[in-house]
Amino acid sequence: MINREDNPVEWALLMYELEDAREALVELLAATNAPDFDESEFGIQLAHIYSHLNRAWNRRAHVGEQSDADFQRFSDFPKDLHPLRGQLSPPDSEAQ
Repeated sequence: MINREDNPVEWALLMYELEDAREALVELLAATNAPDFDESEFGIQLAHIYSHLNRAWNRRAHVGEQSDADFQRFSDFPKDLHPLRGQLSPPDSEAQ
């Protein structure tokens, strides 16, 4: 994975993606209070958030120039990251 010290430019791009995802999530949360908020708007805004998160993950090890094709590929949902399923519980809760 890239790091701030060895890859400052790439790190800045990674941070941009995470910051923009956070801003978009805050905007989405605020938008849900609007009376005209609907599934279409929800989908558009969620896709925007996913695009930023996908790029953050997919280019976490990319060093150097980024082509338009790279940008498109990095925007795709990761093939090597899978959602957590189920509920996580503390280790000592099973003993009860």
